[in-house]
Amino acid sequence: MSTANILIAEDDAVLREVYIKKFTLAGFKIRTAKNGEEVIQEIGKETPDLLILDLNMPVMDGFAVLERFPRASRNFPIIVLTNFGDSNNRQRGVDLGADDFFIKSEMTMKTLLEKVTTLLKAKEMWKK
Repeated sequence: MSTANILIAEDDAVLREVYIKKFTLAGFKIRTAKNGEEVIQEIGKETPDLLILDLNMPVMDGFAVLERFPRASRNFPIIVLTNFGDSNNRQRGVDLGADDFFIKSEMTMKTLLEKVTTLLKAKEMWKK
């Protein structure tokens, strides 16, 4: 599982680099996208084992990506990371099929890595 293919959609270059470093050190294969259109292109090239998705991105936001890949028709979990702390955005993300939802200012890398590991283990169990 440590070689899982994770796609990280984050428009903030500093955060993107932090995620790349932490997840690479944890043994994951990482690809990145800066906006929703790049996410769709990357998924078209290779389906990820898990998508970490920022909501507020240029060109196409994370909500549009969630709409494009509804839970019933995809075989990878999506963790939403956002600066939007209001309950309406959280509910919209959940309604659109996000498997988990984190407010960036309230989460730690340790918590995110733990959630990624948990979702990937659950995905592996589902495949068997």
